[in-house]
Amino acid sequence: MQEINEKYFEGERALYGLSNAILENVTFGEGESPLKETQNLEIKANIFKYKYPLWYSNNIKVTDSTFETMSRSGIWYTNNISIKNSNLQAPKLFRRCKHVSLDHVFFSDAEETMWTCEDITIKNTEINGDYFGKDSSDIYMENVRVIGNYIFDGAKNIVCKNCSFVSKDAFWNCENVTLINCQIDGEYLSWNSSNIIFRDCTIESDQGLCYMDHVTLENCILNQTTLALEKCSNINATIKSKITSVKNPISGVIKAKKIETLIIDPAKVDPRDTKIISEEAIVKKGSVSDQNQEGE
Repeated sequence: MQEINEKYFEGERALYGLSNAILENVTFGEGESPLKETQNLEIKANIFKYKYPLWYSNNIKVTDSTFETMSRSGIWYTNNISIKNSNLQAPKLFRRCKHVSLDHVFFSDAEETMWTCEDITIKNTEINGDYFGKDSSDIYMENVRVIGNYIFDGAKNIVCKNCSFVSKDAFWNCENVTLINCQIDGEYLSWNSSNIIFRDCTIESDQGLCYMDHVTLENCILNQTTLALEKCSNINATIKSKITSVKNPISGVIKAKKIETLIIDPAKVDPRDTKIISEEAIVKKGSVSDQNQEGE
């Protein structure tokens, strides 16, 4: 393979179409699209300072590198790319990419990043920024921390293990999501989603978990979670904490240590279709069918 070491490039399309090369300690200064339409590259300890560094590229391996703030919209229409031990400062870095692997990566500004991408693996990473992962699919995340609103809007086929999310409106309009041993803090969690599982998770959400179908909560804690499960159907929830309030669930089973306030409006939902099981007495608002309210 060709080796390019300790070089500085600037100007538009500096190494356009490069293939089968190792770039080490290379800096790309001002100039758009320095590595457009490249393939089979190993990029080691490089610095990207300007826009659109990797578009329409294939088989790219990046380690110990930096994408500075102005390298925005940096990795689009690129397939089979891995990035390890790197710092990503620029927004909109990934768009319409396939087969993306990230490990020990820091996103300082992930605004509008990882949109409409497929087959994504992210491990040991910190992500900061709004609208991460919109309309993407086939995502696996482990030991990832996310701070930013509107995460994974419209995404599908997601598995997250040992992750934390501080995010308003996370997991909206999603399909086929499993979160295991995750911490989630944010308003309006996962509205309009289907086939979503929370297992051993800790959740704090104002008016979260609403307008969903086939929602499962296994052995979860709902801290200060209010007006939960509104208009949700096919619920299977086992909560090992109290729930501050539950409002108008459509159908299923909700079992909790305590439900401080249960709001059921028979004009909007049929109380007979949801079974409520609480270890302690429930404060009820609205008309509630006694046969579906149990104390243990």
